[in-house]
Amino acid sequence: MSNSSEILAILEYMEKEKQISRADMIESISAAIRNAAAKGAQAGYNLKIDINPRSGALKSWALLEVTDSVADPATQIHIDKAKLYLDNPKIGDIVEREIDLSALGRIAAKNVYQSIIQKVRQFEKDRIYDDFKDVVGDIVTGTVRRREKGALIVDLGKAEAVLPKREAIPGEDYAPGERIRCLLLNIDASPRGPEIILSRASYKFVQRLFQLEVSEMAEGIVKISALAREPGYRTKIAVSSTDPRVDPVGACVGAGGSRVKSIVRELNGEKIDVIKYFDDPKELLVECIKPAVAKNIRMDAAAKRITFEVAEDDLSVVIGKKGSNAKLTSRLLGWKLDIAKEAVEGVDLERRLQQAAGSLAQILPNLSEHQATVLANSGINSIDAFEGAEPEDLIEMGFSEDEAKDLLEKVAEVKRSK
Repeated sequence: MSNSSEILAILEYMEKEKQISRADMIESISAAIRNAAAKGAQAGYNLKIDINPRSGALKSWALLEVTDSVADPATQIHIDKAKLYLDNPKIGDIVEREIDLSALGRIAAKNVYQSIIQKVRQFEKDRIYDDFKDVVGDIVTGTVRRREKGALIVDLGKAEAVLPKREAIPGEDYAPGERIRCLLLNIDASPRGPEIILSRASYKFVQRLFQLEVSEMAEGIVKISALAREPGYRTKIAVSSTDPRVDPVGACVGAGGSRVKSIVRELNGEKIDVIKYFDDPKELLVECIKPAVAKNIRMDAAAKRITFEVAEDDLSVVIGKKGSNAKLTSRLLGWKLDIAKEAVEGVDLERRLQQAAGSLAQILPNLSEHQATVLANSGINSIDAFEGAEPEDLIEMGFSEDEAKDLLEKVAEVKRSK
């Protein structure tokens, strides 16, 4: 490795192909030579290494301290002998004695080679981080190279990145050679160096797609106030506008749906609901489940829970497959949801009549179930409701004259006993 042409070739290659400066490489090679020398005949020596950056010429010296009593010949030189190197040596001076490192041969070459590899790897790590640290949160385009342990390896040009299975959209599949757009999610530190992590499943991917597609967002007029996503199924996005003249939903959807359709294509058919944002969670709920209508809305602010009803025909849509739509709505609002089927008036009335009839039958002895039901259907659902009733009133309901008189007597007895 002391061959100047070899060193010069390494310096030139690293500078041209890897953009590693000669100064950095000289420092790395010098350190490697010192390490190699320490394991050979020059063990214990304090070496000074000089490499000419233009010619690659290597020179080396042992640094020896002048003393009048030598304890370690590798680091010390007697003052009398020092006169061969210095005109007027004094105790404590340093003598530089040139030595030949050519004997290091294979060991030095191997160490320098390993040092170069290590330097290149470190440079690659630093370059990856520097090149991509400002791109985190942005969308990048790359080419799928291969699949490793369920993850896709994507070539971004300057470096390879990873799209882990957890960050892929369920059901999507890309073959080697295909172009792919992803969010650069983060740069992870690993023992092998920085690892660029991509995502297509993150809600931030959809957020960034809208910011690129909708010019009003780039201008700061329209903003995303809330967003919830179930990758591959549906995204709900609530938008607002700082300018009352600009419809935020219309801006995001685009003329003829052009803008939102472009994003849906990028997401391979994932449904996107764009709604107007409201600060009031009740208003936002109403907007979120349209065209279904929320009825009997009850809010528990302490528990952040909203209970409401929808028509039977709308129930399955509002809840969604395996509750997915309800989960998205809940996440968008930041409130828990309890969704029930709206009670049909006729069914509800029938239930109340049954309760009234049962109550009368308990209060009035010997009153048959049929008689109690007739009374309840006529609006008499308690003892107090008999106030002012005459036998003729009961006869009109279908009771016989004797039944009417007997019933009114029983009512009077119950009232007296109160």
